[in-house]
Amino acid sequence: MGSSDQAGKAALRRTLLAARAAVPPGEAEAAGRRLARRALELPELAAARTVAAYVSVGREPATRELLEELRGRGTAVLLPVLLADGDLDWAEYGGPDTLRAAGRGLLEPAGPRLGPAAVRRAGAVLLPGLAVDGRGMRLGRGGGSYDRVLARLAADPDADGDADAGGAALVVLLYDGEVLGHVPAEPHDRPVTAAVTPSAVHRFPRA
Repeated sequence: MGSSDQAGKAALRRTLLAARAAVPPGEAEAAGRRLARRALELPELAAARTVAAYVSVGREPATRELLEELRGRGTAVLLPVLLADGDLDWAEYGGPDTLRAAGRGLLEPAGPRLGPAAVRRAGAVLLPGLAVDGRGMRLGRGGGSYDRVLARLAADPDADGDADAGGAALVVLLYDGEVLGHVPAEPHDRPVTAAVTPSAVHRFPRA
């Protein structure tokens, strides 16, 4: 991917972040409730004993209700802990009272750290993102943390967890207007299995 493509990726991020910043808080919460209902209908989430997820912040599509619903089902929910080098450790979600403020405005679980490889236990991984296209290529914020997670899963997809032979289901959570015709991609980018928005589930063919 050349410098012009990288500039296009950065410009697209700015556009999408500006659109999210304009979403009223009440609308974001309502979208999160609808998104939770859609996501909970996914057979991949129903089948997974462990789901790796994240705590939404700012104007991201709200995930709090989804986390609680999964925990109420008896699903083990792993949440990320940002490490100093940008990689992600994981800890199990124990409810909203167990979250604590962390750097970059994030909320992290207070439980014991399980190590970066713990994500391989998950049968489904819920990913933050800004957009996805018809190939399943996801646009993240550019920090690279989830690139490492996806590379770790691809290197040994079934080492420790309850994923099927195709590996863990990779699901990005978005607003309706963030499913685009094309997202710039680099060679290391990996397609997701599905995108869930408040009004639909979009599935993508596996490579």
